Amino acid sequence: MFQITIFFLYIIAGISYALSRLPRFATSSALLLPFAFVIATAGLIWHAVVLFGSILTPAGMVLSIGNSASIIGLQLALIAVLGATDPRLRGLAGGLLILGGIAAFFTATSRPGASSDITAWQLQAHILISLFAYGLLSVGAIVAVFALVQDARLRAGRITAVNQLFAPLETNERLLYGIAATGFSALLLGVLSGLTFVDNMFAQHLVHKTTLSILALVLFGVLLAGRHLAGWRGRRAVYLYLCGFGTLGLAYFGSRYVLEALLQRSWG
Repeated sequence: MFQITIFFLYIIAGISYALSRLPRFATSSALLLPFAFVIATAGLIWHAVVLFGSILTPAGMVLSIGNSASIIGLQLALIAVLGATDPRLRGLAGGLLILGGIAAFFTATSRPGASSDITAWQLQAHILISLFAYGLLSVGAIVAVFALVQDARLRAGRITAVNQLFAPLETNERLLYGIAATGFSALLLGVLSGLTFVDNMFAQHLVHKTTLSILALVLFGVLLAGRHLAGWRGRRAVYLYLCGFGTLGLAYFGSRYVLEALLQRSWG
């Protein structure tokens, strides 16, 4: 029941942020913005309380696929509220809040026996760092999609009020590379912590996750190198970013689904 409430709080806040960007609601923005902030903050607090109550148990940290997705949703919602302080990013903030609400539906949902209690602090640190990296890079993926949509609309000459929901392409590009650099650093730390703290990261049930994570790290590294050395920008950069993000998604959630839902094992 709490998932539905959190979902609607995020949806209402996201729509309010988006509407504040449209010219026809310009006179109402002075009311829409504080309303959206209060509703989003209420959703964030409730989401955090319920989520961490589900994760932190006396037996250890329980991180099922559902709780992991919900952590990323909470991160998206938090970034949305912070990003909405910039008027150009309020359309993006609305999208992030909607996705955060969808992710909140998975809180405390898992198949019996599909997840295990994680007590070692080293493993907890590795998992949380990895989730932080994935959540941050998820924001970049949404920025990349927004950039593609905006670019397509401009190329087609579709200049309408809806364009106000998108930040300028230059802003999206700078934001995307900033997120890519920070996410790359966090992902590198996650991979290194896994190789250091997790016993045999290349064990049979971890080899796909490890290999795909390293491949995603390489793709993001190539993207950043291309930006600094060759000035890569535009669609090439966006598509390469999305390839790296898709690979990382397979590494984490694809592997987790196979292990937990199909094999009834924990990768930790």
